[in-house]
This record gives sequence, structure tokens and C-alpha cells, in this order.
Amino acid sequence: MAKVLAPIIVLLMIFAVVDIAVIERDRIRGLPRGLWLALAIVLPVVGPVLWFFVGRLRKGEGMAPSAAASAPRRAGPIAPDDDPEFLGRLRREQEQEKRIRELERKLNESRDDKPGD
Repeated sequence: MAKVLAPIIVLLMIFAVVDIAVIERDRIRGLPRGLWLALAIVLPVVGPVLWFFVGRLRKGEGMAPSAAASAPRRAGPIAPDDDPEFLGRLRREQEQEKRIRELERKLNESRDDKPGD
């Protein structure tokens, strides 16, 4: 039995240590990275289990707005349909065009209604 459990425990420990070492800082919960590494090494079964169930946040889970805002952004241009500023400006321009057409229609109607022209 020990011959079967020992390699599983070692693999779990290695996987946890590598995961702790490479995960983004804002996805680490509870303790600093160094303490999680120490726990995973010193407590071969308990440390990695605690890491995976307590210390590690899944992508997008529980991230504070400030952490989400400070997340690295892609370099380069943003596609127009992904750019909120562009979409807002486009919406405002469409609303303005609609108002202009409505005012032009009302102006034409008022010209047509005047007698004696």
C-alpha cells in the first residue's frame, strides 16, 4: 500500500509546489506565496490539499474590482466591437442623427402647413 501511496503523494506535492510557484499573485488567498510553498513541502498531504481548496482562487473567482482593473491588458489596438468608448460614442451619434431627422421632419411639416407659401 505504501508503494502505491508514496508516488501519489509525491506527485501531488510536486504539482502543488509548481502551481504555487507559477500562479498569479492576485489568485493566492490567505497566506503569502512563500508560506504556501513551505506548507506544501513540510506537510506532504495536508499542505497541497489546503492549497487547492483554500489558498487558490479559480480564474475570475472572487477577484476584487481593483485586482481585475490591474490585471494585465493586451497590448495593441482593441477591436471596435470590444471598445466600450467606441460603442458609447457610436450610440450617441446614432441618437443625435435620429433627433436631427425628427427635427427636419417637423420643420418640413411646419413649412407645408403654412398657408400662402
